[in-house]
Amino acid sequence: MAGVSLGGVLFLAFLLTGSGLGASGGIARLVVQVVKVVAPSTVDRNPYFAPIGGGFANPLNNHIVWMVAGVLLGGFVSGVISGRSRVEICRGPRVRPAQRLVLAFIGGAFMGWGAAMARGCTSGQALSGGAVLSLGSWVFMMMIFAAGYALAYPFRRFWL
Repeated sequence: MAGVSLGGVLFLAFLLTGSGLGASGGIARLVVQVVKVVAPSTVDRNPYFAPIGGGFANPLNNHIVWMVAGVLLGGFVSGVISGRSRVEICRGPRVRPAQRLVLAFIGGAFMGWGAAMARGCTSGQALSGGAVLSLGSWVFMMMIFAAGYALAYPFRRFWL
């Protein structure tokens, strides 16, 4: 049922907006907006930032920004309503909280870098790229799973 529902949402996203689902584009646009406020001339000179928010362009004027904001807000509201909203650090019994945060930051940085290199985040590549049978998206997802399996054994001691 979840797969059918997700497929329907993806179909509607393509139908209504002309593009699929993903988060990295919205986050990139938010970063460009912050840079535009702090150092506006940097946006115009940067080849990655300029097409998104150079000149008088508003980087937040895109549906993907508001989709990401809605997902974050909806998830938070759902957690509050169901009583599952609390601050915690999920970790294995042999990992200190600071160590978990450092490892999460390093992993997140690698995923962010990989998303930029792959021209899309994991959700965008898997859902949108996979749905339109993009070879690059399928290879990206195979590599995500391969990396996960390759790293699961050496990192298992952190979780067991």
